[in-house]
Amino acid sequence: MTLTELQIASANAILFLAFGCFLVVAARNGISLLQLLLATWVFATRTKPGRSSIELWRRYGDLALPVSVIAPAFNEELSIVESVKSLLSLEYPHHEVIVVNDGSKDDTLGALIRGFDMEPHERMQIAALQKTQIRGTYRSRRYPNLFVVDKENGRKADAANAGIGFARTPLVCVIDADSIIETDGLLRAAEPFMHDDGRLVAVGGTIRIANGCEIEGGALRRIGVDTKLVPRFQIVEYLRAFLSSRVANAHTDTLLLISGAFGMFRRDVLIEIGGYRHDTVGEDLELVVRIHRYMREQKREYAIKFVPDIVCWTEAPANLAGLKGQRSRWQQGALETLQRHRRMIFNPRYGRIGMIAMPQLILEDVIGPPAEVIGYLVIPAAIALGILDPMMALAFLGVTVLFGTGLSLGSLALEEVQLRRTPTARDLYRIGEAALLENFGFRQMNLIYRLRGIRSFLRSDTKWEAVPRIGFNQPS
Repeated sequence: MTLTELQIASANAILFLAFGCFLVVAARNGISLLQLLLATWVFATRTKPGRSSIELWRRYGDLALPVSVIAPAFNEELSIVESVKSLLSLEYPHHEVIVVNDGSKDDTLGALIRGFDMEPHERMQIAALQKTQIRGTYRSRRYPNLFVVDKENGRKADAANAGIGFARTPLVCVIDADSIIETDGLLRAAEPFMHDDGRLVAVGGTIRIANGCEIEGGALRRIGVDTKLVPRFQIVEYLRAFLSSRVANAHTDTLLLISGAFGMFRRDVLIEIGGYRHDTVGEDLELVVRIHRYMREQKREYAIKFVPDIVCWTEAPANLAGLKGQRSRWQQGALETLQRHRRMIFNPRYGRIGMIAMPQLILEDVIGPPAEVIGYLVIPAAIALGILDPMMALAFLGVTVLFGTGLSLGSLALEEVQLRRTPTARDLYRIGEAALLENFGFRQMNLIYRLRGIRSFLRSDTKWEAVPRIGFNQPS
């Protein structure tokens, strides 16, 4: 091959990469736009649920199925007492709280014993789904519905499985220990089960960022927006994910993820499938995908729902160091799930999950991040070499920055109309400002973190990086 032919081939390869990256980013944003439009339609046409917890209690107090709230906890000394107080104060006729101390290295167990007057209490497991040793069990002298399990460290999935094994109720709600559920959250989550014909197996809710909020006595006293940019960027991300993507996917029966921060499940189904897997860092995604697979292979009718009016507040990483580990883990977990359930991809046996949801996950988590990073590098290089029209750079900027900002503002508008959890105009401005600024640096850093997760997946690195916590009501 001559030098000229080599130059032509190189130029063609660069052009191919540039246009390929542009198409991938445009496809991802196109799907996001369709989801936003569908979510808007769903919100506009639905029958709004009861506004007050009193109304929900009067309507369902005698119908509510007993629920066990399972809260795995690892190194949560700073916020565990506040979180458990929140769980105990939930407005629900029959619920118990099972806190699983997953071999914490700090004084999480001590904080629980002191804060709730715990004493040793023997209780038999109905199903031993965990892989590690149970070191002790405790019950509160002051709160008969509070039960604590102390076990060796085995990560969140193992801790959740231990709690599921100790539960006695038909429904279990698995949450993060650093989360605050709104007082009517359990009633709203259990409501679909009260009208169910036996098909419903899981319900998810909206996750919101607690950073900047005022938490007192385990309850959300005042909603606020953190002054720091990293938590505010995550507010924007969560609005897009929960009020747009989850609503749309649930409506089309393609929901693959119920957040590990809050989810309600039929306990018998979780036991049937063996609980959470221990060999993945994305146990929440893998669990829901495995439920889909199991139910379809068993040819059983089932449903998985998302209720946006269930709101759970969680502490988000306050800085980039904490965000890095979290996003890398999410990316790695998605790839592990795709690999483990790859036979479902484009397999009509699994219906919409195999033909739509799994391919969409590939676009989002396998093709999307590398393509966008390559686009940021290749398109400017191609323009500098004179082989690509500068308008291409503007088009790429449009589908990444401007289009992304529009989607974020659309999700913020949905939140303001439907949930109204942003109390002041100043807070709305702060979130809107973050929706624009996230495209200049934060979005690109997130891509780097996701590439780091891809690298960990390729290396089969199962190391778990705990997200640093500052605790509720602590300065960021």
